[in-house]
Amino acid sequence: MTAPSAIFDVMTIRAPAVPTAAAEEVASSLWGVRAKARPLSGERDANFRLLAADGRQFVLKFANPAEDAGFRDMQVSALRHVARTDPDLAVPRVVDLPDGRAEAAVVVPGGAVCHARLLSWIDGVPVGQSERSAGQRAASGAFLARLQAALAGFAHPAADTRIVWDLAHSLAMREVADVLPSVVRDALLAILDAFEAEVTPIQPHLRRQVVHNDFNHANILVEPGAHDRIAGVIDFGDMAETAVVFDVAIAAHSQKGGDMPIAEAAGHMLRRYHALRPLLPEEIAILPLLMATRAVMAVTLACYHHHAQPDNDHYKSSLDRIGDRLKLVAELRSPEVARSLRRACGATN
Repeated sequence: MTAPSAIFDVMTIRAPAVPTAAAEEVASSLWGVRAKARPLSGERDANFRLLAADGRQFVLKFANPAEDAGFRDMQVSALRHVARTDPDLAVPRVVDLPDGRAEAAVVVPGGAVCHARLLSWIDGVPVGQSERSAGQRAASGAFLARLQAALAGFAHPAADTRIVWDLAHSLAMREVADVLPSVVRDALLAILDAFEAEVTPIQPHLRRQVVHNDFNHANILVEPGAHDRIAGVIDFGDMAETAVVFDVAIAAHSQKGGDMPIAEAAGHMLRRYHALRPLLPEEIAILPLLMATRAVMAVTLACYHHHAQPDNDHYKSSLDRIGDRLKLVAELRSPEVARSLRRACGATN
């Protein structure tokens, strides 16, 4: 296999190794927050949950050294923009340093230079660990519509950064097809052929804006005592300026669960979203294919991540569920599911 393009680079660089004690020292010396730190999972960054001596909670993030400074600034600027446009929307808030900066360069053990930033903590249960319901999925659709509305006027010089998780760059997955198990490779190439035929020709004409781009079961939080209510949405690390319907497709794909079929599950979310931010006919038409594309990308990138970093188990759970994920891809390509999803969005045929 020839070396894949730069869009895959960040996936080959391990998250920085930051000891818990070092995280506590950074929080105390830079932000004046004396706290106990507990590691959190992360694809690219080293993240910690901080419990301060005064009871406050935060997230301390050490960005991957491969992440561009402009892209980091876009994440911070987007969160500040949401805080201005919809102050009550439950997303993390940036906690500035005493001098007003959002981040600081920190040398971590081992010599790597990382940029640390502090965010407010949102207390909630990830959807993937919750009791799923139709009401929860409808609430997710409403939250996504509100978040997109809050970001609608946001612009940033780094908004055109190419993110591997952006569906706009799905065809780049062909570059890593050779390292995939044959069953994954076959599913991937079939979906990408369909994407190239059906989405690529209209992609330049689709509505665009900066979006969250990772509205999934790990980043949507529900209230601990009421799982049908959204507590907030976290992790803006994959945000992108891309087609609005791509963001919707990612959210719809993430409604899958063991309690109901994907068409019914995604339908509850899409129906509520569409009532608040109506999708256009051309967006509705490609939505099932986009959901299938997201599903096969998740398998592809898990396999590639394992190939690039075989001793990193961040994607282990995804590798363990390859069969289930490929069944979902096939299901999303069925005419019956496609019709059901279109009806949820108000289409009549």
